[in-house]
Amino acid sequence: MKNIIQKNKKWAVLLSATAMLFLGSCKSDYLDTEPTAAVSESVAFSSAAGVMSIINGMHRDLYSRQTNNNNSQGQNGQGGIMIIMDALGEDLVFPSTGNNWYISTVRWQDQANANSDYAFYPYQLYYALIRNANLVIARAPGVPVGSNEEANTIKTAIGEAHAFRAFCYYMLVQIYGKRYVPNTNNSQLGVPIRLVADESSLARSTVEEVYKQINLDLNEALVKLANTKRISKSHFDKQIVQGLIARVALTQGNYSLAAASANSARSEFKLMDNSAYLSGFNSLGNQEWMWGSAIAADQGDSFSNFGAYMSRNYNSTNIRQAPKAMNTKLYAMFPKTDVRKKVVDSTGKHLDLALPGTYAKFPYTSQKFLSVSTSDSRVDLPLMRAAEMYLIEAEALARMNQESASKAVFLQLQKNRDESYKGTVKTGAAYIDEILNSRRIELWGEGFRFLDLKRLNMNLDRTGANHSSTVVNNLFTAPNTDKRWEFLIPLKEINANPLIVQNPL
Repeated sequence: MKNIIQKNKKWAVLLSATAMLFLGSCKSDYLDTEPTAAVSESVAFSSAAGVMSIINGMHRDLYSRQTNNNNSQGQNGQGGIMIIMDALGEDLVFPSTGNNWYISTVRWQDQANANSDYAFYPYQLYYALIRNANLVIARAPGVPVGSNEEANTIKTAIGEAHAFRAFCYYMLVQIYGKRYVPNTNNSQLGVPIRLVADESSLARSTVEEVYKQINLDLNEALVKLANTKRISKSHFDKQIVQGLIARVALTQGNYSLAAASANSARSEFKLMDNSAYLSGFNSLGNQEWMWGSAIAADQGDSFSNFGAYMSRNYNSTNIRQAPKAMNTKLYAMFPKTDVRKKVVDSTGKHLDLALPGTYAKFPYTSQKFLSVSTSDSRVDLPLMRAAEMYLIEAEALARMNQESASKAVFLQLQKNRDESYKGTVKTGAAYIDEILNSRRIELWGEGFRFLDLKRLNMNLDRTGANHSSTVVNNLFTAPNTDKRWEFLIPLKEINANPLIVQNPL
């Protein structure tokens, strides 16, 4: 039986086509490279512009719903997965079940259900992007070029394809594999490594093997993108690849590489001021945003945009009934002078937003994310910010016992977020905890918490905060040994690929 990710009559840069994963023959008959245009595969690989249009479409996949066969508003590219990763943690609080979006995720039911659409969606999204990346890497070198500019376009496209493949495997192995354990052989099962766009069934590679491939792709991307200028912040360039290297190195416990890469990645990006921090986290033009997705007015998907679930002001049923709140224990850790607390209203009234009476009011709801308006759910998607790089560098240096250097980096971020911050007197594990808590409040809602808990081998602990027992279905704790830290491999893949071994139930 052929692998589910390859049993695809159509392949598309927009997942409106790539999502047709289980139908028809395996031949790739066409590419849908723009929202309104479909071209043949032969045409797409006949010019440098055609190849780059594939990459452009892949970037669009990061914020779009696969509308041809995906009716789930909550499965809206990377934005949807960001919500899933935070809903599984303790810091993003759902004060009510609302209209039930992501509630089964909050209750840790999806990752333990091989039939769940939410257990399947990351697998579907990332492997579809990997397949497109594989095609670009394999076929782009043979595309005829007539100028140096076209040759550079091809080189850039291949570099971005390697970056895409690394990013996708990094997400997949964290979600479906066991955590990476530094200084061990990491022979635990990861995910299949597919490097060509064929249809053969593949067994799961080890976690170590997957990370080796991730690093190979990141290093290749770094070479290919070394002297390129990206089209926009939606695309990869050398610094974004360095940011990805920093993330991966931190996960692997390679702290010297993590610190150096994070420092290089953020070198041309300044931290935003407090006014910008309070402006709604909705603009890719923010000087601190390194990589993200800008959603054009004609490409929005009303109830499927990130802002339809995470903003405080959009007029959707989910926002009206279940606005997102911050964990009160996290909120209490920081002084009122910290700007990161100022996006949270402890009363839930949000008087400055003048919310209509139809909006439910719950304490400690956040207005970190604000959509364009009550009738326009668009929020540009933050995929990497300079603040994250400061936090990676500070944590990595601290873990190398370079506290003085770490504190110098950490002070820059903390002082920016809170002018009254005088520095810390904490040392050792207590100081690292301070960094990690700053990371929690800084990256709230941006999709990091579940993966951080897993990386750090921590328990889930929602006790003593503002979580509703009804909403979480009494799931307040989960030990780090819980099997649900690894998502089950989707049943559709199990049925299609005889070599796949399921995670423990």
